Amino acid sequence: MVRKSIIFFLFIFFLCQITGCDREVSPNIVKISYWEKWTGFEGEAMQAVVDLFNSREIKNKGGKIIQVDMITVSQLDRRLLTATAGGNPPDVAGIWTWLLTIYADKGALLDLNGYLEESGITKEHYLPVFWEICKYKDKIWGLPSTPASVALHWNKRLFREAGLDPNVPPRTIQQLDLMAEKLTRIKLPNQEGTISFYELRKKENYQALLAEAKIVQMGFLPSEPGWWPWSWGYWFGGKLWNGKETVTADEFENVKAYGWVKSYSMKYGVDNIKKFSSSFGVFASPQNAFLSSKVAMVSQGVWMYNFIDKYATGMDWGAAPFPSDEGKLKDVSYIEADVLTIPKGAKHPDEAFQFISFVNTQEAMELLCDGQRKFTPLREVSEDFYRNHKNPYIRMFRKLAESSNAFITPKMVIWQEYQREMSFAYEKIRDLKSQPKDALKEVKRAMQRRLDRELAISRRLEEAK
Repeated sequence: MVRKSIIFFLFIFFLCQITGCDREVSPNIVKISYWEKWTGFEGEAMQAVVDLFNSREIKNKGGKIIQVDMITVSQLDRRLLTATAGGNPPDVAGIWTWLLTIYADKGALLDLNGYLEESGITKEHYLPVFWEICKYKDKIWGLPSTPASVALHWNKRLFREAGLDPNVPPRTIQQLDLMAEKLTRIKLPNQEGTISFYELRKKENYQALLAEAKIVQMGFLPSEPGWWPWSWGYWFGGKLWNGKETVTADEFENVKAYGWVKSYSMKYGVDNIKKFSSSFGVFASPQNAFLSSKVAMVSQGVWMYNFIDKYATGMDWGAAPFPSDEGKLKDVSYIEADVLTIPKGAKHPDEAFQFISFVNTQEAMELLCDGQRKFTPLREVSEDFYRNHKNPYIRMFRKLAESSNAFITPKMVIWQEYQREMSFAYEKIRDLKSQPKDALKEVKRAMQRRLDRELAISRRLEEAK
């Protein structure tokens, strides 16, 4: 009987931790629950902000002190939707931006327009791209916490060994391809040492030699790390839709981009690349393809510094904007952000917004972004923030977020399906099982049909109001 009581107590305790039970433990305190996906140093950085907020004893309109209880939740996207549907969500949820559009469309979030107007927080407080990230159908559904931009990272030691200037990254896709050839090392059978692909390709029978050879180092791979296979068209001037009602997956610039992806498989061999890639360890480890010096150049986010510092201490590296096709576009970058939202049905929405607005003050935001080694999404930044920042390229990452060529995840309710279809197309193109034009045309056909259906449903719902 005692054992059953203990099990029951533990079950109830765990349920309260996960479901965001009302935790008002004092008549003078309002406790709000905050679900977050971060762990490790990222979670610690946000906990420092939570602790700072709690130490200030900020009061709500009724004079009660607001206290925030942050809970790390795995599979947050699924659990949040379940909790919201069940009428017992947390007061604050830290989500990814791709979820914001989907949840807002499902009616799972509160729009913040009224709170923003009352508090005086406007788009002028932020870099434009981060205000845009939080907007859907002319309403703001969250505010940013930590932002990110993506750039080229390169191994300076490998540049030197290949006879390249370690301080001069490629400025065009074409320069990147040539540098990659010089940085790629091939082990030929029955021969000592290695030869660069650049030298190997000068031999008349290089394709036959390559078929018997082994890749031991690559200059660049479009599939490493493989997190955004849908995005390559943007560096060629392409887009995935017109922002309203038309899918543009097969437009000329996108076809050219995935033709470039295909060129790596044609050049180095599908099987050779797969065998080489099979030697990579997991991302957050010393066996990471870039951190272990197996791949000399990689497209990665501002967060990469943290992993270099942890797993490749002493690595001589650089970061710069990823080059565009023929250098026609400057400072192209994929921009992301974590977003703080108030789920529909939250018990303390007013207090939740007070916490979110506190996070978006310069003091709290710089504390958070310094702790996570990222830049701040706010327009105003102190010089101390830059002076004390550990990432030597932090100003460059911030500049990318200010670029007119910065792009974000398309705000489409069908984005999860679209992203999945683009990944399938990418794999077929990479494996030489489909031509870029054919694969992308199929994506457009399928996704245009899905988008038309969703837009028709949306119109009917609007008419019914």
